[in-house]
Amino acid sequence: MAALERPERLQIMLSAEELKALEDFRFENRMPSRAAAVRELLRRGLASGGFLRIATGAKSQDFGVIDKPSRIAKRPRDGSSNGSEDPHEGA
Repeated sequence: MAALERPERLQIMLSAEELKALEDFRFENRMPSRAAAVRELLRRGLASGGFLRIATGAKSQDFGVIDKPSRIAKRPRDGSSNGSEDPHEGA
């Protein structure tokens, strides 16, 4: 049997208003499922907080909540750029 791509399960409770906002986001962005919409919103939230930085030229198929390590560079906590799109560059 093949291993699951996303073996971890997260259960959340939402109010009716939160669920409506999630469904509105999902349908406006043509997301295939609620789970996909939640992953996209989580990815956007983490990226806006400086926890993820997407490399230039990334394709939509490359996106999950946490992308492959070669596609993301950690951003310093002070918000400055490390000057490299590739976290392994110069290593």
